[in-house]
Amino acid sequence: MTFSIVARSADGRALGVAVASKFLGAGAAVPAALADVGAVATQSYANLAYRPQALALLGTGVTAAGTVGALVAADAGPVDHRQVGVVGTTGEGATFTGTACHDWAGGTAGDGFAIQGNMLAGPQVVDEMRAAWLASAAQERLAYRLLAALRAGDEAGGDRRGRQSAALLVVAKGMGYGGTSDVVVDLRVDDHAAPVTELARLLEMHTLYFERPDPATLLDLDGPVGAEVRERLAAAGHPAGPSLAELDEALASWAGIENLEERIVPGRIDPLVLDQLRR
Repeated sequence: MTFSIVARSADGRALGVAVASKFLGAGAAVPAALADVGAVATQSYANLAYRPQALALLGTGVTAAGTVGALVAADAGPVDHRQVGVVGTTGEGATFTGTACHDWAGGTAGDGFAIQGNMLAGPQVVDEMRAAWLASAAQERLAYRLLAALRAGDEAGGDRRGRQSAALLVVAKGMGYGGTSDVVVDLRVDDHAAPVTELARLLEMHTLYFERPDPATLLDLDGPVGAEVRERLAAAGHPAGPSLAELDEALASWAGIENLEERIVPGRIDPLVLDQLRR
């Protein structure tokens, strides 16, 4: 009744999970990840204890395959109905599908990823997810690679019962909001007619509000750009004094209200911020 991918970025710094299901709030049950340790997805009669157990095992150096084996061996519940995927900071990912999982059920794993699903439209769901993951190797942002795989599974038929929820979780050391957290992305769509599409919309918003700007794209706050920013800030109720420092202060004040503070760089402006100011 769920399909998911657990994976790490090409540079090994980020780890994450993407999941979709005909199940209310799958993001509350399926994914877990810990920076510099690993990621896990537990599903199909999910054993939520797998999440802390898997991360504890990975944290002591146990491989993904060893972690999956240990989880299953220690489970006193209906293991034949369980499904789990695990990835660590190095090596192959690992996946397990119990023999009693509802058809179609199965998974695949490779270097840095594991994909699994149950009660699916068919094996093409997992196949298309794997193809999309491998095809997106040039994408540096793990959240977008995970989403591409999830979208491919959804378009291939996904959960054969329909659609309801989706979630995306990505962690990386010190890369969260303001540099004070390891949680890079944590988005959930708990009940929606098109949850994967809605998750993609939320990720775009998250990128705008929480990612830091690309230094190569920044514009200097002088000349016509500076004049336009002054004019638009004044129209928005944030007039700036004549100095660059005063312009920076006014822009930062406006950006704080608009939740764009992560994109503010003194003396310069992110084109995405300028676009929002123009709007």
